Amino acid sequence: MLRNDYEGQICALARSLELIGERWTLMVIREVFLGRRRFSEMQENLGIARNVLTSRLQRLVDAGVLEKRPYSERPHREQYYLTEMGLDLWPTIVTLTYWGDTYVPLPGGAPMILRHKGECGGVINDRRVCEKCGKELTVRESVATEGPGLKHALRELAHSAA
Repeated sequence: MLRNDYEGQICALARSLELIGERWTLMVIREVFLGRRRFSEMQENLGIARNVLTSRLQRLVDAGVLEKRPYSERPHREQYYLTEMGLDLWPTIVTLTYWGDTYVPLPGGAPMILRHKGECGGVINDRRVCEKCGKELTVRESVATEGPGLKHALRELAHSAA
């Protein structure tokens, strides 16, 4: 039987994977990076089972990657925000996204393009540098925008569902 832990591994990568390596976990973190902070938004966009999403969110809150903040008292509802620990995953998300766009690309191109926030608006490369102004960027200086592959992929999904 395949184990789901890395017992006996004295390695930072193994310890990291224990927390963020589970199926769906990085996708949940991506959702929060993209501004989808409510359970219902994440569940709808990911198509993930409610119990799985609940489990992943709780584990990330318990580990300090996410924090909950109330947005409604009646009924009581909470949103999820990245902590500093969670924000520090941004380079990992960027690298994996660019890796996927390079090695397992969609036919229409990248579905998401990272851009430098503000006046510049330049594209952010895989090293998190703005290709327009040359500035090394942080998560707070970036914004995700629709890429050329998104509409193509959505059309393909609609066509296959018909």
